Amino acid sequence: MAMLEVQNVHAYYGKIHALKNVSLKIEKGEIVTLIGGNGAGKSTTLRTISGLLKPREGAILLNGENLADYKAHQIVTKGITQVPEGRRIFGQLTVTENLDMGAFICRDKKLIAENVERIFEMFPRLNERRKQVAGTLSGGEQQMLAMGRALMSNPEILLLDEPSMGLAPVLVDAVFETIQKLHAAGTTILLVEQNARMALQVASRGYVIQTGEVVLHDVADSLLNNDMVRKSYMGEN
Repeated sequence: MAMLEVQNVHAYYGKIHALKNVSLKIEKGEIVTLIGGNGAGKSTTLRTISGLLKPREGAILLNGENLADYKAHQIVTKGITQVPEGRRIFGQLTVTENLDMGAFICRDKKLIAENVERIFEMFPRLNERRKQVAGTLSGGEQQMLAMGRALMSNPEILLLDEPSMGLAPVLVDAVFETIQKLHAAGTTILLVEQNARMALQVASRGYVIQTGEVVLHDVADSLLNNDMVRKSYMGEN
């Protein structure tokens, strides 16, 4: 049984058929990436998994349990947390206050404090800025904070939506190094990313989505050498 399974999901925005029979699986301990162009359905897939958008057809299973009847905040308690596109930090709150917001499902103050220190150990830059207002952080620091906030709920699966978007190349490298560290520490990750080359270099498997449909699925090395993927998503002729 896969840890997370999306089964034949159809999702809509009003009358717009955004996801068409999408299926994918993530095994415990994997990094799986979902790549595709703008508007292909990548973020919509994550929103549907995390309960922000309800599928009209199909099922989303976590360890065999159907999540269809759960609301988004309840799905967090089940072990799925999303780092949204654009980071969406609380700009008027401090770094520490943002992390505390990520622990809303926890009532154990000691555990929350321990998790905050764990995040600061993982992201030393945030530790240096723990009392700083989050809106004044750099883009890379805000991405670290968004990831740290998500980790405060001790998720079984982390959904990462375009973590490299808008970042300078040196910061992109740092973000992907962090993704690899999280994976090495045992976090299962579903990564949505337009930087297909970087995503496939850290993932074990990948799915390609076009206009709401999964058109290709393979191990990462094979996708890296696939002509269609190289031409369409890596800018090669």
